[in-house]
Amino acid sequence: MKVLVIGPGGREHAIVRSLQADPYVTEVHAAPGNAGIAQDVPVHAVDAQDPAAVVALARDLEAGLVVVGPEAPLAAGVSDALREAGFPVFGPSRAAAQLEASKAFAKEIMAEAGVPTAMARVAANAAEAADALDAFGAPYVVKDDGLAAGKGVVVTEDRAEALAHAEACFAAGGTVVVEEFLDGPEVSLFVVSDGTHAVPLAPAQDFKRIFDGDQGPNTGGMGAYTPLEWLPEGFVDEVMERVALPTIREMANRGTPFVGVLYCGLALTRRGVRVIEFNARFGDPETQPVLARLKTPLGRLLLAAATGGLDDADQLAWRPETAVGVVLASAGYPDSPRRGDAISGLKEAAALDGVSVLHAGTAAGADGQILTAGGRVLAVVGLGADLRAARATAYEGVGRISWDGAQYRRDIAERAAEGGIEVPDPARGRHPADSRPAGAALGAPDENETEVR
Repeated sequence: MKVLVIGPGGREHAIVRSLQADPYVTEVHAAPGNAGIAQDVPVHAVDAQDPAAVVALARDLEAGLVVVGPEAPLAAGVSDALREAGFPVFGPSRAAAQLEASKAFAKEIMAEAGVPTAMARVAANAAEAADALDAFGAPYVVKDDGLAAGKGVVVTEDRAEALAHAEACFAAGGTVVVEEFLDGPEVSLFVVSDGTHAVPLAPAQDFKRIFDGDQGPNTGGMGAYTPLEWLPEGFVDEVMERVALPTIREMANRGTPFVGVLYCGLALTRRGVRVIEFNARFGDPETQPVLARLKTPLGRLLLAAATGGLDDADQLAWRPETAVGVVLASAGYPDSPRRGDAISGLKEAAALDGVSVLHAGTAAGADGQILTAGGRVLAVVGLGADLRAARATAYEGVGRISWDGAQYRRDIAERAAEGGIEVPDPARGRHPADSRPAGAALGAPDENETEVR
């Protein structure tokens, strides 16, 4: 089978690497890719958000499967155009991708499906936003209703800052969702769906803030690790039963079946599991460590989902090691990422045992030198017998790589490695005072239902 992967980032590089390891996959192509992907497979200079151009490329390649990685092509209807042209596609339709493209739509789906999430209000102007902020109180949570590359969320004790974020979204022509503040550690769970059946991958935890100690502005994600040994027994089964499958059934009932990855962003609160957000694709940076541990051939899994065959899929197999991924970002990220800095040490890092280097925002210079070309530049993934060993491996790889102004967090998975993550006990209805880890969600709802106004 020949597979075409659409997208330019680290998530796509991880997918490409996993597809190359599948004996059923004979050829992998990417569009547009990046400098690292281009070292592994042929890349094609196609606009990933242009449905006609992507379909033309798939025809030229005679692709047996097309995997759409990022959210923007999904929202642009690339999957729809490919399906209409007769290609098996792993990635939801534009209508189904509204689960990510509109947080208000996602709240509506969760309300209809009975999925536990934070109480929320949709606001279209400053007066509505101010009223919602006062109703929920501090800490304030304000989310851009549309796509914002993981950076459209503000969580703050400062009401003026929260209102300013809302007003910036209004000025750009959007709306916002104001939510209750959720407490407890965050968990990311990828669920592969064929529109009817679903298979969960291994849970992971990511780290959104730019600086150590969960400080600074939100980013697209500065690192992640898996598995999560501190999760309560039966966690994945509970999420499938209460969150993923009800959502997938509701989408099917609406005539917009969800085919692809349903990313469930979750908080383990004192009231139980709550959904923070849905995404309609593999998350970045969680994909990098999650796929590093997956033994099941990825191409066959994604093809089964694309063709409605997940009910026949075998249980997934995983490597026994722990994986930790650390993101290296460019100078000025996330506000004003600088481009064009020469990167050194890539080969030295990749040569280390247990280390893989996955490119995101990179480009090749005229002399072949790899340059920074975006905010999040690389992810270094380390495998180890346990979390401490995996962290040591990942950071050894990070230490070999440098460029002017490079920045990364030094505490990815540190608290988990020290046994410092505690999960609230819903039976007692309270949250341990010191249990909020780096990468944690904030606050807890008082109701099971969602309020959308």
